[in-house]
Amino acid sequence: MESLVSREYGLLAGIDRAVEDLRREFQTIQAFLKEADARGETNEQVRVWVAQVRDLAYDIEDALDMFTFHTASRFQLYPEFLQIKKRHSVAVVIEGINAKLATVRQIRERYRQLGPSQAPHLATVESFTTHFNRVAPLFETEPLGIERSLAELTAWTKFGEPRLKVRFVVGMGGLGKTLLAKQVYESTKREFDCWGWIQVSRSQSKEQALWTMLKRLFESIHTINLVQLMEKLALFLRDRNYVLVFDDLWSRDLWESIKCALPTENHSRIMITSRRGDIAHFCSYDQSTAVHSLQPLTSSKSQELFFKKAFPSTGECPSGLLDWARKFLTQCEGWPLGIVTIGKVVSKIDQTADAWRQLHDSLGSEMENVGRLSSITRVLSASYSDLPYYLKYCVLYFSVFPEHYSIQRRRLIRMWISEGLVKEEIGKTPEEVGYNYLEELIQRNLVLVNDIDFDGRPKTCRVHRLLHKIIVSISQEENFCRVFSTGSSEAGVNEKVRRLSIRRSRASLKGTSFPCARSFFVFGLSQSILSSFSILKVLDLEGAPLDKFPTAILNLILLRYLSLRNTSIRRLPRSIAKLQNLETLDLKQTFVTSVPGKIFRLRKLRHLLIYHYSIRIHVSIDSVQGFRASASIAKLVCLQKLMCVKANRDIKMLVALKNLTNLKKLGIVELREDDGRHLCYSIEEMQSLQTLDVAAARDEVLDMNALRDPPKLLQRLYLKGKLQKVPVWIPSLHDLVRIGLRWSKLEENPLEVLEDLPNLIEIQLVDAYKGKQLVFSSGKFQNLKVLEVEDLEFLEQVVIESRSMWRLQSLVIRRCKAMEQVPEGIDRLSKLKELQLYDMAESLVNQIQGDGTSRPLVDHIPFICAYSLESAGYWRPRVLSQG
Repeated sequence: MESLVSREYGLLAGIDRAVEDLRREFQTIQAFLKEADARGETNEQVRVWVAQVRDLAYDIEDALDMFTFHTASRFQLYPEFLQIKKRHSVAVVIEGINAKLATVRQIRERYRQLGPSQAPHLATVESFTTHFNRVAPLFETEPLGIERSLAELTAWTKFGEPRLKVRFVVGMGGLGKTLLAKQVYESTKREFDCWGWIQVSRSQSKEQALWTMLKRLFESIHTINLVQLMEKLALFLRDRNYVLVFDDLWSRDLWESIKCALPTENHSRIMITSRRGDIAHFCSYDQSTAVHSLQPLTSSKSQELFFKKAFPSTGECPSGLLDWARKFLTQCEGWPLGIVTIGKVVSKIDQTADAWRQLHDSLGSEMENVGRLSSITRVLSASYSDLPYYLKYCVLYFSVFPEHYSIQRRRLIRMWISEGLVKEEIGKTPEEVGYNYLEELIQRNLVLVNDIDFDGRPKTCRVHRLLHKIIVSISQEENFCRVFSTGSSEAGVNEKVRRLSIRRSRASLKGTSFPCARSFFVFGLSQSILSSFSILKVLDLEGAPLDKFPTAILNLILLRYLSLRNTSIRRLPRSIAKLQNLETLDLKQTFVTSVPGKIFRLRKLRHLLIYHYSIRIHVSIDSVQGFRASASIAKLVCLQKLMCVKANRDIKMLVALKNLTNLKKLGIVELREDDGRHLCYSIEEMQSLQTLDVAAARDEVLDMNALRDPPKLLQRLYLKGKLQKVPVWIPSLHDLVRIGLRWSKLEENPLEVLEDLPNLIEIQLVDAYKGKQLVFSSGKFQNLKVLEVEDLEFLEQVVIESRSMWRLQSLVIRRCKAMEQVPEGIDRLSKLKELQLYDMAESLVNQIQGDGTSRPLVDHIPFICAYSLESAGYWRPRVLSQG
């Protein structure tokens, strides 16, 4: 008994030191895994050993989080006598991990002869797969669907300035870049003095690339060093016109080095195919270099290509298989390699709906190593393999979302941050670093942009359907995420699951424990299993059928991200203060209108989103319902985003806002006229603010004139409520890109204040002006792309003078009934892509349809549509554009 007590005392007394030792071991293992990933080991025994090390890293991370959890909960959840038991359990876990570490080290020693020195390197494996995948397109003879790109690049190659020009052809792997370049190259090379097709790869060095070039241009060369190679190349090409193709470039450094040896004086052309749009855009810093982004095939071209491969003898699909053919094409999303590969497979199976169904439902398994569609995985996974280690986890994160699911940019980045996937960078916020990650993944053609924001940034994004299947497979293999959907087996869910994504409402996981789970996502859930978790860091219950705050959440004290968006909850419990690690609380589109005072103890909060937007045909000033807060909000000094606080005549609260100097986005509603100056004084302290959204209380004047030193970084400004005049500080906002003036009811023309803002892209005017005429003066609004005018009751005429807003792309006019003439000067807007008219005078609509008198003025606009409001409350469109 004495020895047992002595061992127990030693176990508990040394736990703090053991935890620190474990932290250091964890950092070492992470460094090893990063290096192993970069090597791309393919020896099966080495891969198994690396997988064991990865599992061990997960165990260590779990133990560290358990220790943090029990330490943090000491004064929250358990009495002291239970703390000894909890610390004992952590100590036992650490002992077990140390035993596993010893075993893993023994395995490493036992199989050291199979280590990295003798295991095949990435380049060895790549040499075969790259050769196979790169050579095949060179023998394709029909450039189906790329005719326009082919004509454009052929003309570019033959004609133009008599000097060196470079064109990057970029797009995801398998899109047809090599085929396009080969067609252009073969049809034009005889018009140059010399030519060469250079196949590059991820593993190729500068010397190897230069040797390849010289071999294409010379009969024989002698062994020389890198400098001599570059000199010899430059000398040979000096007085010659040449055309070169670098196929499948992966390295920016490689191209920059080769470029130094290329003469620029003569009529020469270089095409570079690459999946790496980030390299292409970085290198296109002068007029000699441009980027051609190859697009997926149109639906008609996709169908034509699929039928051609699936039915080679006729090129026509039987009516009984049309539905399944469309489902295959939906999976391919215009991607030629997928269409061709799947088309060839279906051509060799039974031509029955059931056979096609079986293939369709098993696409994921068929894309695995020995499957009939494994070539798809080889091509797409090359882009994933090329990623730096930290970005791979950002890509794997898309596995938690359903296929073809579009996620908002800001939401995704906040999740990455909460998961610890975003590294710290000096001088940047985590949100800025996360955005850079996303931009790189988009440029690398791994992430697709679904919707673009007004300023050109991605609004929502996703991954290609077929790539999603690969990501899910890798994610499950590495125990990154377990997807539970229709058809999934409960038996496949183990207690070491780190992220759990449920995608069906009848999931039955009651009684299952997930002690290692870091994140939980729900896409349709009928029952709660929240009590199954303990060290959860991300919890996303958006859209779940909840009308009360789940009390089990309060035990998740390591939680960093909590979203109950689009649920029906109405209040937060006072004990939410337990969630001391919370960084994001998203209650958008819930019915919460007040918060408990203890919420202001959550000092790590960065994003506090609590508001409800009422969707109506006619938006009013009180459409947005915010939440009441107290002056204690001043304690949340880490806040970056705060939406939307009710001013509620609370001067102390408005004054307290000045402490939130890290704010980048602020939303205030129900502001009284007399309180405007207090808000202005606080805003002057928020010099990092980029978005400001202020709404007056109903029937109140919005007074923002006390703002003398507005935030210099302000990009988006929304002022809602009656204005005596446009605030005099607005013209000083150099970075402003969007402004919305709603219900301003101004007597003076607001355009005179806005016209010289150099970066203004979008203007929204809703019941903002009582005048009869809006004049866009000559040479003003040089960067404006979007103009929305709504409910200007007295507006009769819009005048667009010469060289004004010449970049405008979208013009939307709603319910300006007194306006019976098309905007004067609209024919000057050569870049205008759409004109939309809502509930406008019929005389105006008649002028621009068919043979109307003003039709010639708008003929250059691709899309013109007039909408009328039906009694049922929806807009009925009438397309007026031709074609």
